[in-house]
Amino acid sequence: MTDRWSGAIAIVTGGGSGIGRALSARLASAGARVVVADVRAEAAREVAHELGSGAEPAALDVRDAAAVRELVERTARDRGRLDLVFNNAGIAIAGEVLDGTLADWDRTIDVNLRGVVHGSLPAFEIMARQGFGHIVNTASMAGLVPQPGLAAYSTTKHAVVGLSLSLRGEAARHGVRVSAVCPGLIDTPLKQHIELRNLDREVVITSQPLPWYPADRCARDVLRGVARNRAVILTPTYAWAIALAYRIAPDLVRWIFDRQAQAIRVAAAPRSPADG
Repeated sequence: MTDRWSGAIAIVTGGGSGIGRALSARLASAGARVVVADVRAEAAREVAHELGSGAEPAALDVRDAAAVRELVERTARDRGRLDLVFNNAGIAIAGEVLDGTLADWDRTIDVNLRGVVHGSLPAFEIMARQGFGHIVNTASMAGLVPQPGLAAYSTTKHAVVGLSLSLRGEAARHGVRVSAVCPGLIDTPLKQHIELRNLDREVVITSQPLPWYPADRCARDVLRGVARNRAVILTPTYAWAIALAYRIAPDLVRWIFDRQAQAIRVAAAPRSPADG
């Protein structure tokens, strides 16, 4: 694995924390040159500083198509090629649709879907010209199995899977690879910063029926999947089991998830002072 990434030129969006940070660290330790891009400039600088000379920071809002294109094109121009682009930046807003707003939907779509499009298009253009490269788009298990309470998030992640698999067929003709990453519950700062609508954070975090998986192990699994050119990279193991179960018995899996979401909603509803 180390030999595979040695000298590779990579861009990781959302690289300031979570899966993006773990991916940047593993790539840099394997000898890759990594651009750590994040909307939080200080976080990108901190990670790049920790990773040493093999990493450089970039302040980047993936909602800005021109800025994303400029970073992708500049990286390829300055480094002479572009091997890997991880469109990993994302946000999540949890709660029932009736408790959310159109603004919640717009922001989720802008970051989670348009942000991936903004990164994929210029990367594909460059990689198609050079005849190689790999675009890796972070979706979610929620992009394969509907998630009540995460309607906007699940919508965008389904779209990212569709985009990735559709582009994969076209890209192969140019020697370019495309993968969608569909992780389950990953132990990242996102679980502390996820925006909640009419839900209590601590109950939401502790009431999840599945275990939280370490971000570093997720990054390890993702890079193994990239090395094997997997179309869809699922991690951890239970994500594979749930995705398979949904294909075999979709009604049953939806019923289970609906019941779990209902239980969490009832338990996590914020208490008023009168409730004690």
